[in-house]
Parts: sequence; C-alpha cells; structure tokens
Amino acid sequence: MAGFNFNNFLQGAMGNYSEKTIDELNQEYGMYLFEDETITMGFQLIRDALLITSLRIIFIDKQGATGKKTSFKTIFLDSVINVEMETAGVGIDDSEITITFIENAYQKSNNELLREATFEFPKRTDLTEIYRVLGNISVNNRERINR
Repeated sequence: MAGFNFNNFLQGAMGNYSEKTIDELNQEYGMYLFEDETITMGFQLIRDALLITSLRIIFIDKQGATGKKTSFKTIFLDSVINVEMETAGVGIDDSEITITFIENAYQKSNNELLREATFEFPKRTDLTEIYRVLGNISVNNRERINR
C-alpha cells in the first residue's frame, strides 16, 4: 500500500480525484476485472476510485465506516457518446470531465436513455489525456451507432 499523501487526502476531502499508477490500481482492483480487461488509467478519491479500463469506466464506492461494503458501477466504453472538459481557472476552481452515455443495452433504439456523469479533479491534474481517450471513443461510438 502506498504511503499516506496529505495533499491527496485534502483533494479527496474536497471531492477531487487524484491520479494513481496502474500498478497501484491493479494491486487493489485487478481481481474485479473481466477476462482480458486491462486498466488504462485510474484515480482515487479518499476510499473511492474511478478506473478506465479497456472495456469500461468503473466507479468504486466504498461504503460505511469500515469501507468493507463496496459498490461497483460500470459504464461500458461502447456507450460513451460525448465528453466535455472544463479546466480550472484562477483561485479554487477545479477541473471537470463530464461524459454522456447511452444507458440502454440496445443502442439503436428509438428511445435512447442518456445519462451524464461528472467528475472533479484537482487544478493541477492534466485532463488532456483522459479527454482525448474518451473523446476518441465517443467519436468511434457515434460512427458505429449511426451506420
């Protein structure tokens, strides 16, 4: 387990994710991955985590006082259709990534259910790579869905 980082703790207390190494994430969450799934990047929020894998975005919510009860929520990458990025300004502003995704399993229906998820990151976090990765995925998904 990595040592305590006070800055990461403060960012987490403020609702901001801090980037973790793939090795750290694999050690803690590797057992929950599907067959042939790999972690490409991930972030920690005190006890909770946000992982981006080769198949999905995983929200890990450790609940209760002990954190033993854990909720895993998934957004499959093939359902992501839009991504927005807001960089931090002057002062105490944080950066944000907002993704829009199709909640329906059948994506070519006439009744799409769209949802959004927004994540805040510390001002110092460079969101360019996550924005580009998710942006490329959304472009490919739009092309595939609209064929």
